[in-house]
Amino acid sequence: MKNCVFALIPFVLVCSALGAVSVTSPSDMSVLQSPVHIVATASSSCTKGVTSMGIYTSPGVLSYVVKGSKLDTNLELGVGTHQVEVKEWDECGSSSGSPLTVTVTGGGIQARSPLGGSTVSSPVHFVASASTSCPKGVAAMGIYTSPFKRAYLTPGSTLDTKLAMDPGTYHTVIQSWDTCGGSSTKPVTITVEASANADTSTSSTQSAVNVALPAPGSTASSPVHFVANANSSCSKGVAAIGIYVNNGLVATIPGAKLDTSISLGTGNYGTVVQSWDNCGGTAKTAIPLTVKSTEASNPGKTFYNLQNDKNWSSFGELAPNYDICSDCSPAVTWGTKHGVSSPSLSGSSMQATVGGQTPYSDALWFNQLIGDFSSQGLPDASKTLVAGLHHFIYDVYFFTSNVEIAQSIEFDINQFTGGRGYIFGTECRIVAGHVWAVWDNPNNRWVNTPIACHPKSNDWNHLVLEVDRTSDNKLLYKTITLNGNTQTLNLYNNSTPSSWHGVTVNFQIDGNYKQQQYSVYLDKFNFTYY
Repeated sequence: MKNCVFALIPFVLVCSALGAVSVTSPSDMSVLQSPVHIVATASSSCTKGVTSMGIYTSPGVLSYVVKGSKLDTNLELGVGTHQVEVKEWDECGSSSGSPLTVTVTGGGIQARSPLGGSTVSSPVHFVASASTSCPKGVAAMGIYTSPFKRAYLTPGSTLDTKLAMDPGTYHTVIQSWDTCGGSSTKPVTITVEASANADTSTSSTQSAVNVALPAPGSTASSPVHFVANANSSCSKGVAAIGIYVNNGLVATIPGAKLDTSISLGTGNYGTVVQSWDNCGGTAKTAIPLTVKSTEASNPGKTFYNLQNDKNWSSFGELAPNYDICSDCSPAVTWGTKHGVSSPSLSGSSMQATVGGQTPYSDALWFNQLIGDFSSQGLPDASKTLVAGLHHFIYDVYFFTSNVEIAQSIEFDINQFTGGRGYIFGTECRIVAGHVWAVWDNPNNRWVNTPIACHPKSNDWNHLVLEVDRTSDNKLLYKTITLNGNTQTLNLYNNSTPSSWHGVTVNFQIDGNYKQQQYSVYLDKFNFTYY
């Protein structure tokens, strides 16, 4: 209760703690376009440090909150002048802010080729230009052929290039970045048709791709390590190297060298490593391979129907400092109910509810499965079980009557071993843009992905998250599957120090600006580890 009282009546805590907020983007009185890129850091003389930062987009309107002393986000702001304040709150109950005035005007991308919905042949001719109200102009433009896969980047406000693309349908995105921190995007969906001479008709330059790993016809384990280099007689050199898996482009690396790992499931694959030079030429090397199952020697073990487990613990997180409390009603309220028959798929779902009076407050549920305080009878006293685990699958169905009320819905997998913590945080940011975000461990912040998140209201949503702790002890966010649509991330992150030992799963629901009460139901909640 003490933390909650502090958060609710901070004026009682009259102390000498001094804080400061430094905003590096945007600058005061800047003129730019939406979304506005806001970057700031905070400090405080409070010995316990800064707990959270937030952005007021107008007086009294708190539009964004993040834990910690660093803030880096993009906010959609309407055209016009906005009185923005970036604020910090510290553990001593003090706060400080940095006000700034920003003016948002129009701007955007004009794509002349290819046309959205068109069928084209390879190489695909991209022609586009960008404009911005930023006085310093457009810094660069790029082309994404799929999420996270930037196939081309050029400085300036115009783009005119040809990209070799295999047959198939692509949801490409043309993006511009201005020198004021703003950006614009233009989605262009195209279908590339098969062309027998697509590779030989584009250029007379001689190119080659040399693949060191993996060997053609070899058997590999996932993630598969690709090492290659390319050369070309083009005087401007090699622009990029990419990897195709079964005719889909899954990775693109600028330059003439490639050294990356790709997560692949068990099976046979026709992979191709391809280079593109700056004269329009390409080269390919086919690498057929077989990916063996990491489950072959260890099929993994699964905890089934965790929604029925009575060992879930929960607590509230009271905005804006996100003080943890076991009871801070009426500021933030939450509740848990097991054995709910309706709505339910199995006949027994778990209901999680959040509400209260303080906007943007959250409630978190966690279950300590393996290791310290194990709820499943696996304390791992020898500390050998958790240390040997590298692969995790979080599989759950969730239901809410009006998903648009939720600020965010969060699903976490946590592993602690060898003095390091691996927090696989995955959050569906609903009010904040209908986008998936993942947790950046070293920087203690959420990072948006390009993957949209649109769960259904008043219906069951099936979510499967697959992650790895790699052999070199990094976090690998592999895939997100929502309602049968699998999106590959292949995002790596670093761990952080931790003295705890075990594996836990978390579930969190976040309150919106009104702290409207809502419930989320969980069912068929299975967790696999090996």
